[in-house]
Amino acid sequence: MTEHYYSKNPKIDSKPLHWNYQLRGDIFHFKTDRGVFSKNEVDFGSKLLIHTFQEPSVSGPFLDVGCGYGPIGLALAKTHPTRTVHMIDINERAIRLAEENAKNNQVKNVEIYQSDGFEKVSEFSFAAIVTNPPIRAGKKIVFQILENSVNYLCPGGELWVVVQKKQGAPSIKTKLTEIFGQVTVVKKDKGYYIFRIQKNGNRTKDKY
Repeated sequence: MTEHYYSKNPKIDSKPLHWNYQLRGDIFHFKTDRGVFSKNEVDFGSKLLIHTFQEPSVSGPFLDVGCGYGPIGLALAKTHPTRTVHMIDINERAIRLAEENAKNNQVKNVEIYQSDGFEKVSEFSFAAIVTNPPIRAGKKIVFQILENSVNYLCPGGELWVVVQKKQGAPSIKTKLTEIFGQVTVVKKDKGYYIFRIQKNGNRTKDKY
């Protein structure tokens, strides 16, 4: 199998990159590398999720599933300093980069750790789970992330998902509807969908 960003321990030679990027009004100094997702810039889907996300009304920490080198989790932590943001990824190289990026950007309200899906997540009362799911890992793994998320949200907690239409947005929406009952399409842009789902709370109809 060809190695990809969902590998636990990428074997491709390291060749770090350093660049700056503005997210939610803050300039972040990122270090990235080969073997991680979107190493050259913050991908459009992640950026759209970062800027579309709205803080839930319930208390509790956030969880970034598939955090990569950290853009989503760090941006949300920076703009929500009273929340702790857990950041997980199967990719050990990505986790090391996320830890370094948190330190370099002085983001302290984060807990960053390697986890295959929810395997090592011990918190079960997240106010929000956000994910740009690893589409290349296959539908089975993506669906497992969606199915398991319901067990880690507190009542009224929200799951936020970004996915491109051509990469399976319709089937993911169908799956989310099966799990949660109803899905709100918060935003559509350039073929990307932002889905918001609330656990055991009031739901609204799709805007689109």
